[in-house]
Amino acid sequence: MDLLFDLDGTLTEPAPGIILCFQHALQKMGRAAPDAGHLRRLIGPPLRSGLAELLATDDAAQIEAALGHFRERFATTGMFENEVYPDVPAGLAGLGAAGHRLWVVTSKPGVYARKIVEHFGLARHFREVYGAELSGERSEKGELIRHVLEREDLDPRRTWMIGDRRFDVAGGRANGTWTVGVLWGHGSEEELRGAGADRVVASVAELLTCW
Repeated sequence: MDLLFDLDGTLTEPAPGIILCFQHALQKMGRAAPDAGHLRRLIGPPLRSGLAELLATDDAAQIEAALGHFRERFATTGMFENEVYPDVPAGLAGLGAAGHRLWVVTSKPGVYARKIVEHFGLARHFREVYGAELSGERSEKGELIRHVLEREDLDPRRTWMIGDRRFDVAGGRANGTWTVGVLWGHGSEEELRGAGADRVVASVAELLTCW
C-alpha cells in the first residue's frame, strides 16, 4: 500500500513550539494572545486561517504581517520544539519492512517539513516529503493530496491518508483514497468519524494492524 502521513499531530507533537510562535506573532501585532488551549485548537488547519481567526480580520496585509512574525520565530526555534510521538519511529520502520511505501503530506510549508523530518531522524522512512509552498499554494489538504497522487502516479484505491484532523480525512476522501484517523494528535474521535474516516486508531500498534 501507499501510505500518506500528516506531520503535525500524527508523526510529531508540535504544540509547544507552535503555541509560542502564535504568541510571538500576536505580541508583535500588539494583540493579546488567548490561552494555550485555544491556540492548540488551531494546530492542523492552514496557518493563515488560524491567524485570521486570532486577529478577527480578513485583511490580507495584516494576516501576512502576522505570518511573517510567526515564521521569524518558527524558522529559527519553533520547528525544533517538536517531539516525535512514542512508537512512531518503530512503527514507520515496521511499515517499510512490510513493503509499504511512505510519504509525508502536510499543509506545513515543505521547506520546514523537510527540515523537521530530517532533524528528528525520520527521513529514512519516507520516499519524499510534500508540503505547501510558502506562498500558501497547496496548503489546502485536498489540493496537496491531488498533487501527490499525480506527481507519484499513485492509485487512490491503494492509497491511504493518515492524519489526526478532519482536514486529512476530507482531503483523502475528496481524492478517492482510504483514510485513517489517529487519536494521539489534536482531533477527537467525534471529529474524525464525523469527517468519514474509514478507520480510527488509538495507537501506533493499532495502526499497524490496518494492513
